[in-house]
Amino acid sequence: MSVLLQSWNLDTLLGPMLAISDEEALYFLAFSDQKGIPREIDQLQKRTKSVVVSEKTKPILSIERELTEYFNGELHTFETPVHLFGSPFQKSVWDTLIPIPYGETRSYSDQARAIGKPSACRAVAGANAANRISILIPCHRIINQSGALGGYAGGIQRKKWLLQHEEQYKGAK
Repeated sequence: MSVLLQSWNLDTLLGPMLAISDEEALYFLAFSDQKGIPREIDQLQKRTKSVVVSEKTKPILSIERELTEYFNGELHTFETPVHLFGSPFQKSVWDTLIPIPYGETRSYSDQARAIGKPSACRAVAGANAANRISILIPCHRIINQSGALGGYAGGIQRKKWLLQHEEQYKGAK
């Protein structure tokens, strides 16, 4: 049996984003110009045995509203339900991202220690790179131990902007 997933392009201050969901949860959220999106969508379709069509769902409407509030500095915590695909290791890494407070950062080393694998910094970085729910699963809040920004699938300029944006609005709400 085939599942139907819906996709929609969302306009944001940092450029268009592609959201994919079913009727219950968000499966994918990324900046539309990120490398490898067609491959990501193909993998998602294979993994879920789905067909992706262009249509708005409740989770897409929710994330569209929440992203607008986030970019306006009004929202610090997202409530749109998400469905994460990944290995148990990847999910454990992503689980450490969600509680990082708005406007704060952690290092890859901090994240590795948080999952009980202090020597797994590179594997943690790889798991962060595999995150397919941009901004909600805030891998942009992870920086190098030295304070350098490190990688970000949406681009370093966007990561820098997101961190500055959160720093600016972290006391507001």
